[in-house]
This record gives sequence, C-alpha cells and structure tokens, in this order.
Amino acid sequence: MSDETSEARQRRFEHGMRVLNEIDGEAGGRLIDTLSAISPELAHQIVAWGFGEMYARPQLAPRDRQLVTLGMLTALGGCEPELEVHVETSLQVGLGPAQIVEALLHTAPYCGFPRAINATMVARKVFSARGLLPLGGKAREAVDPM
Repeated sequence: MSDETSEARQRRFEHGMRVLNEIDGEAGGRLIDTLSAISPELAHQIVAWGFGEMYARPQLAPRDRQLVTLGMLTALGGCEPELEVHVETSLQVGLGPAQIVEALLHTAPYCGFPRAINATMVARKVFSARGLLPLGGKAREAVDPM
C-alpha cells in the first residue's frame, strides 16, 4: 500500500470516527473496540464507509437514518446486539422513547409480531438501564367479564 493510499485510508477512518462519535457517543465506540479485537478490517470498514460515507450523507438527518435502521434491524431479526446500540443511538440523536416504541410497533405488520416483540424487549433493556421506564399508558383496558 502506498503512503498516499495509507494516508487516504487513515483520513477516511478519522472522518468516520468523528461522525460515529457525534452520532453514537460511547455505544458506537465500544462496538468498534470490541470488533477491532477480532476483525480490525470490519471495524475499519464500519467506521470509514458506514459512518464516514453513509451516515455523513446530508440527505437524511441522523434521527431519520435511525428510524430506518431500527426498522431494518427489526425486520432482519437476530440483530439484537446491533439493535441495542441503535436504540442508544436513536436516543442520542433526539428520538424519544415513545417514538422508538412507535417505530418498532410499526414493524409488526411488515415483519411479524415475534420480531417486533424482540426489538421492543431490546428497547426495554436500554430504557430500563437509562431509568426511562415506565413510559406510561396501559397496554390493556380493564375487561368486564359480564
């Protein structure tokens, strides 16, 4: 790799880290640190391309990107660790707990109740750790047995 290529690669990574820190705060940095121990190249690409290129695009605000990301991770299923990071990120970029829960609820008709429930339980974990529960409102109304 030439020095110029190495320098450009490093600049892309540094730009991506600035975007990551701005959007994700500590949660994203922890994920990158964890990944770097096993797959430094994957960590590099997430930072340089995922954040330096994709998240830095001006066409969508960070909160809108997070709504899309929440929906995609919920629909994919099996992405609970990443979903946890993105629920944290959603709070960081200005989405409120009720908006996050509504976005996850909105996934149910498209990807099914099991995935919507799994995602909501991830959000519950994050909200609980931040002292944001209960959100309010009742899921069930009292039913008159007669």
